[in-house]
Amino acid sequence: MANGALNKRGKPIDKGFLYKLFRNRLYLGEAVHKGTSYPGEHKAIIDQLLWDQVHAILKESPRQRAANTRAKTPALLKGLIFTATGIAMTPTATKKGSRLYRYYTSMDAIQNRAGEGTDGFVRLNAGMVEGAVVQHIRSLLRTPEIVARAVETARRTDPDMDERDVVTALAGFDGLWESLFPAEQARIARLLIERVTVSSDGLAVDLRTEGLGSVIREMVTPKQRQAA
Repeated sequence: MANGALNKRGKPIDKGFLYKLFRNRLYLGEAVHKGTSYPGEHKAIIDQLLWDQVHAILKESPRQRAANTRAKTPALLKGLIFTATGIAMTPTATKKGSRLYRYYTSMDAIQNRAGEGTDGFVRLNAGMVEGAVVQHIRSLLRTPEIVARAVETARRTDPDMDERDVVTALAGFDGLWESLFPAEQARIARLLIERVTVSSDGLAVDLRTEGLGSVIREMVTPKQRQAA
């Protein structure tokens, strides 16, 4: 989708197109008439087991699919999160039975260095802090200051960028984020986030201006291509 792939009608391949593709029973060697499927005269190109596995995944919500695959992908805030005194917090995990518990742990604590725990943040629940950071980004992207910065940054590389397209793209960020797999969310996070600082006052998120422009261009360009 990000590479500009088109379907046979010349339109960009989007999530809706893929869902329709995954539900096409022709690939099982069946024919469908008025909502009922019958054995077709053509050969199946996938077997029933693969079909069932794909549809078991599709039954889950995007949020649940992300949770199920998060442990297999880079931590969302790896290399981005620090304590107020500048100590890096690195992804760690423990497993109890079949459950994996993820954290961001202070390097002071990991290396048993003097000063361990001086910030009061030795270990944080990864899911909670990642959720708080994403919510903070969503709130920032709605502020007039960030919208103005986004328009300015996007226009540096594309002077013809329409301000309304930028505003629309920012408004659609929530839906875009929920549709992404964890690996893609991690890539977007690295484009958007300069640094996350954890202190007794809460979380502070510094956005990358140039990264903001890159994300906007990725969101706007497919729409412009489709309109053309």
